Amino acid sequence: MKVLARILLLFLGLLLVVFLVGPFLVPIPPLEGTQPPEALADPDSLFISVNGLKVHVKVQGEGEPVFILLHGFGASVYSWNAVMPGLAKYGRVIAFDRPAFGLTERPLSWEGRNPYSPEAQVELVIGLMDHFGAEKAILIGNSAGGTIAMQTALAHPERVAALILVDAAVYTGGGAPAWLRPLLATPQMRRLGPLLVRQIQTQGLELLRAAWHDPSRIPPETIALYQKPLKVENWDKALWELTLASRQSDLPTRLSEFQMPCLVITGDDDRIVPTAESVRLAQELPNARLAVIENAGHVPHEEKPQEFLQAVEEFLMAQGLDAQ
Repeated sequence: MKVLARILLLFLGLLLVVFLVGPFLVPIPPLEGTQPPEALADPDSLFISVNGLKVHVKVQGEGEPVFILLHGFGASVYSWNAVMPGLAKYGRVIAFDRPAFGLTERPLSWEGRNPYSPEAQVELVIGLMDHFGAEKAILIGNSAGGTIAMQTALAHPERVAALILVDAAVYTGGGAPAWLRPLLATPQMRRLGPLLVRQIQTQGLELLRAAWHDPSRIPPETIALYQKPLKVENWDKALWELTLASRQSDLPTRLSEFQMPCLVITGDDDRIVPTAESVRLAQELPNARLAVIENAGHVPHEEKPQEFLQAVEEFLMAQGLDAQ
C-alpha cells in the first residue's frame, strides 16, 4: 500500500508539474502580417477617444433620433453596412467596433476598470452618446451586442429611448461560469489563451456560415470584411482578455425592469441563438413587439436587410417617428 501511495503521489506530482510548467514550454509563434488599426481604416472611418479608448466609428445621417448600433461576437461595424443608409433616413446612425473587435483600440494593460468588461462596455455606449451630444438614443444590438444594449438600458434608463434587439443572446451564452474564470486567469492560461482563440482564423468561416440561413448567399466581400480585423495588431490577446472579462448576466431575472419600447427581431432559422429564445424574450419583456424574418438566420440585418428595415420602420412608426 505504501508503494502504491508513493506511485500515486509521484503521478500527481508529475501532473502538477506538467500543468504549472508545460504551458510555458509551448511555443507561441508571433502573428504575421498584422497592422495598426488606422492602416486598415476605410475612407469613412472615424477614430474618436471615448473613456480613454480610441474607438472606430462610422456615422451616417443627422438629427434625431440617434441610433447606436452594437454588433455581435466576431463582427464589427461592417455588420450594419446594408441597413445604415435606411436607418439614416430617420436620424443619425452611429455604428462602432466594440472592444476586442474591428479597428477599435485593443489595450493589453490599463488602470482602473477593465475596458473589456460588461460595465466598461456600457459606459462606452454612454460615452459615445455624450461625444455626439445625444441625450437619448435608440440602441440596436445583435447577439452579444444586444445584451450590452440591455445592460445599458438597465444602468441608464433615462438615456435609452427604445431597444431593438436582434437575435439577442439573453438566455444563451454570456461567458464562462464563475467557477471556471479563476482557472482561465492563471498565468498558464494567460499564456495559452491567445493561442487558443487563434482557432477563429480557421473556424470563423464556419461560425459565419452557421449565422446565415443560406450560407451559399454570403457575398465574398462579407467574408473578407469578417477576416479583416484578424490583421490588427494583438487581436488574439485582446480577444482572450474579452473572454476573461465576460460573464453570465442576470438579464433573464430583470426583464420586468425594461419599461421602454422594445422590438425583438429574429430570423426564423437562427441556429446560434435559437429563434424560440427570441420569441420568449418578446413575451417576457413588458413593452415589446416581435418580428420574425423568414428565411433568415442569426444576422437578419445582413441576410435580409430590406425585411429587417421594414420591421424597424413599422416599429418606429408605432412610436410616432417618420423618415426625414
